[in-house]
Amino acid sequence: MARKSRIGLTGALLVAFGALAAIGAFAAPQRTFKIWHYESADGAMGQSWAEAVKEFQAQHPDVQVVVEQKGFEQIRQTASMVLNSSEAPDVMEYNKGNATAGMLSQQGLLTDISSEAAKRGWDKILSPSLQATCRYDDKGIMGSGKWFGVTNYGEYVMVYYNKDLFAKYGVKVPATLPQFESAMDVFVKAGVTPITLAAAEYPAQQVFYELALSKADRKFVDAYELYKGEVNFNGPELSFGAQRLVQWVQKGYISKDATGLKAENMGLAFEGGQAPILISGSWWYGRFMNEIKGFQWGSFLFPGNKLHPGSGGNIWVVPTQSKNKDLAYDFIDLTLKKGAQTIMGTAGGIPVNADLTKVTDPKVKELIQNFSDLTKSDGLAFYPDWPAAGYYDTLVSNVQELIGGTKTVAKFLDDIGAAYRDNKQQ
Repeated sequence: MARKSRIGLTGALLVAFGALAAIGAFAAPQRTFKIWHYESADGAMGQSWAEAVKEFQAQHPDVQVVVEQKGFEQIRQTASMVLNSSEAPDVMEYNKGNATAGMLSQQGLLTDISSEAAKRGWDKILSPSLQATCRYDDKGIMGSGKWFGVTNYGEYVMVYYNKDLFAKYGVKVPATLPQFESAMDVFVKAGVTPITLAAAEYPAQQVFYELALSKADRKFVDAYELYKGEVNFNGPELSFGAQRLVQWVQKGYISKDATGLKAENMGLAFEGGQAPILISGSWWYGRFMNEIKGFQWGSFLFPGNKLHPGSGGNIWVVPTQSKNKDLAYDFIDLTLKKGAQTIMGTAGGIPVNADLTKVTDPKVKELIQNFSDLTKSDGLAFYPDWPAAGYYDTLVSNVQELIGGTKTVAKFLDDIGAAYRDNKQQ
């Protein structure tokens, strides 16, 4: 993704530093260094990277830094065109996976940074499971080969819940899928739609994938994501995910109105106390910590699953057209240092190299511990839109139709299967 519409602000923020004072009132900075990312300023990654920018400024006082906060969709839809032009940034946050970073690496638009990863010790900081989304082979398939990106955080999909609403209706945190559905029945009976969901963007397909993973094992994930075997789109995993998602709509767990909602709408509905449950990624965690004031909330892993959507976070990539690759490597390095990493942890992110003794918030400690448990148990299953070029749009539109009742399960499985076979890297 897969995610992934993130909730980042759009527009450009020009960060002017003290370089002019240092080198003379009328002297221009020697170089301009351009960073693109799509994280909100208040989120964990946004706060962490702001610290990295500050440290970069101190180390490079003669460099003017321009930080441009783009929308996730904006970067996703225009990356190939922009990176193949003189307008390319020097370093950019980009979605990981075969269909995104893998495809751009194949097209020659990303710099091979393998030597930097070894020289700067990034290969020591990141565990093998986190390196998977940083490395791509000659076919653009993730998991091995050259380094074309660097992640500096982890992420996974979980269930966020409104503790006040759970208490009001006498609902306990479920441990299995049947218990989860029984809990949602209680809300439906009380006239409350349990899940706020966005089907106009990434969140709905991740719920479909969570349901499919309840019937999956590592062999299925390796076949689907890494092409290590054939994928049966009418098999027990994907057919169960599609059938159950339809049932959830029919039972009133999800509103058909979800077809017109985007991730931001979904997040605001949860923050406003309009729904007891939101199923999405850890990238919301820091924002919820900052913005939810009217009720108590918590999170739990999707009940009963051993596998969950998740991976190392989105990656920093250095475009081939970057004019300041040396500065890009310095900046990436700073995002992996203890200072920025510890800020990420205290702000509600999942750092990969923080001083965890300084992370004291129990919510954040639980978040980081869950991710640690998932990596140790081989529980990260990547994201459903990664395997094939254009597959994000395929899944968004098809899951929309499935939820809206305009496409049958059989037709849904046929269509996503055909798109997978036609567009996966060969």
